[in-house]
Amino acid sequence: MALTGMIFDIKKFAVHDGPGIRTTVFLKGCPLRCKWCHNPEAMDPLPVLAQFPRNCIGCGKCLENCPHGALSRGPDQIIIDRSKCQACGACTKECYAEALVLHGREATVEEVLHEVAKDRPFYDNSGGGVTLSGGEPLFQPEFTVALLRACKAEGFHTTLDTCGLASREVWAAVLPWVDLVLYDVKGVDEVRHRENTGVDNRAILDNLRRICSNGVRVQLRVPAVPGYTADEQTIADIADLAAEVQPSEGVELLPYHRLGESKYKSLGLECPTAGLQPPDDDLVERLRNIVASRGLVCKVSG
Repeated sequence: MALTGMIFDIKKFAVHDGPGIRTTVFLKGCPLRCKWCHNPEAMDPLPVLAQFPRNCIGCGKCLENCPHGALSRGPDQIIIDRSKCQACGACTKECYAEALVLHGREATVEEVLHEVAKDRPFYDNSGGGVTLSGGEPLFQPEFTVALLRACKAEGFHTTLDTCGLASREVWAAVLPWVDLVLYDVKGVDEVRHRENTGVDNRAILDNLRRICSNGVRVQLRVPAVPGYTADEQTIADIADLAAEVQPSEGVELLPYHRLGESKYKSLGLECPTAGLQPPDDDLVERLRNIVASRGLVCKVSG
């Protein structure tokens, strides 16, 4: 039986996920629960159903095709009983208006490789390649290794976008097939990290130190989220860590944006950062200067 993984998107012409023009494959499942996550549809390793009421044309086909009785007609929109919904996708197959969308599908390595290979001319002309993101690609280690190895066999540059939380064994299996690691660091303080993400950061930082000391090409990526990480002390601590490990590709600050808020609503979830405003330019520049003061190359995303 062919090896499959659970993916939720393949983004073409990506220019912020590594060098050159890239195709980014988003895998489902993540061990972290960052309060500012902009891809909530990726947290669950299984498919999830999203609803976009403005697209609904009121045809009722979804009601007829739901095998679990999870849908009913409300006064203004279709109501989803998420305690009954199995995210089977039967309703979405009839919803050509895309008022109901299933995030997550199984795909083989060969199917994904066929899709990303369509963009080979862009990779060749720009120095780009394929990036695995998520969610967390290392949450599906067997599929991630197989897909990276297949990409390398095609001569594609490979980038891994990761939170870093995985066993040493998983890292050892993945790294031979990776040209660049985009390593997310959400904080150094253990208590705040657990408050913000739900997990301990010791293994994350240990993995970072180890792969940097082994000469792996690494860029540190730091989310700048007001009230969570976009403060001078948090960034100074991360800058000190970066000065210690010396990531070969420097540091990139990722200012918080609000594009993920509507995703939570579509999934029937409460957004922990609803209404939170992005950091202003002055704050971002102060944070960048803190990192640069350690002698590190620091750029700002976007």
